[in-house]
Amino acid sequence: MRTIWLASYPKSGNTWLRMLIANLSAKDDAPVDINDLPERGGIASARGPFDYLTLIDSSLLTHDEIDALRPRVYEQLASGAQDDEYDKPENVPPARFVKVHDAYSLTPKGEPLLAGARGAEAAIVIVRDPRDVAPSLANHSAISIDEAIAFMSYNESGFCGKTHRQHSQLRQKLAGWSGHIASWLDQADIPVHLMRYEDLQADTFGALRRALDFVGRPASEDDMRRAVAFADFAQLRQQEPTKAFARRRGRGRAAVSSAAARRAAGATSFRPNRSHASKANTPA
Repeated sequence: MRTIWLASYPKSGNTWLRMLIANLSAKDDAPVDINDLPERGGIASARGPFDYLTLIDSSLLTHDEIDALRPRVYEQLASGAQDDEYDKPENVPPARFVKVHDAYSLTPKGEPLLAGARGAEAAIVIVRDPRDVAPSLANHSAISIDEAIAFMSYNESGFCGKTHRQHSQLRQKLAGWSGHIASWLDQADIPVHLMRYEDLQADTFGALRRALDFVGRPASEDDMRRAVAFADFAQLRQQEPTKAFARRRGRGRAAVSSAAARRAAGATSFRPNRSHASKANTPA
């Protein structure tokens, strides 16, 4: 079972890329619903697969104890294990494109949290301008833009890390916007393909084609054009009013004052460039 990580800092276009990939296999000339993405293409931090494959109730474990076991879960999934009792083998795709917001980090035992090459074959790393991430994150989290910028620049930041309640997902260490991207581009366990959100916006077909070529996922030109049309923002918005999924749409960079934009750019100082993309090798 081939596993490809779709790695990104939150609010960087990960779900849009998943929708593009899912719509390559759209049936009956109808777009895949954004609320019905395949379970096996979920998020790496999902609690259900961990509990199912380890046979341990994760609510009984500390965050560090869970992290020590997470590599075993990804190894099992990469070997073809089902991720929960509802997963029907006949519906399992040949490759799993899995969303992940975790920074690339090590467990308390010193091994890659995501199991390195044993957990996935490669990663597509999506990067978005932090001046656009900040207002989107603020809107999603119901916080101010200044609070979002502070969160993005804090290298100990993360999701689902509280200890007084159980989150639906496992803890995700984000390492700040700059640290997150650097962690993925600097690791040497699996090859990476750098995708800029802005490139995906400007040339969706071309950016998707390059990503699919990198992982060796065949797709005809007709399938590609259909996927781009079906995952168009206007199409996705039509699904929102009557479905459970409802994305909060911020005002984007226009909502950020010039001073705040400078703080976001300064606090998130890492700037991936074309040389980072060129260092990636096509997975074998």
